[in-house]
Amino acid sequence: MHREVIFTPDAPSFPSYSQAVRAGDTVYVAGTIGVDVKTGEFAGHTIQQQTRQSLLNCQAILRAAGSDLNGAVMVHTLLRRPEDADGVNEVFDEFFPDVRPPRCVSALGVDRPGVLVSIAMVAVANGKRES
Repeated sequence: MHREVIFTPDAPSFPSYSQAVRAGDTVYVAGTIGVDVKTGEFAGHTIQQQTRQSLLNCQAILRAAGSDLNGAVMVHTLLRRPEDADGVNEVFDEFFPDVRPPRCVSALGVDRPGVLVSIAMVAVANGKRES
């Protein structure tokens, strides 16, 4: 099966891994943090601010792959602090008001200063990818 690396300048990127890979009609989005690419800084210091930005970054990656958040079929949320789960749920309700994809939550295993949340997801591509 053909695999295509997805990249967009509208989301943070790291040299050690791809933002996403599209295999057929499935898009696998890497763990994405709440950094605003315009400023290069975290979107804020609260779980809600970082979760919102992380989902906006996932949305940009999915758009580049020919999908969107409506195509999400699985979401993996990694949290620095388990007590932040309610704050994450608040923001997920904004982004997924109707059909909520299955989700699992784990502890964030990598100690990266300032990172409160990282979100990875799998989505179905529902269109052609951006050029």
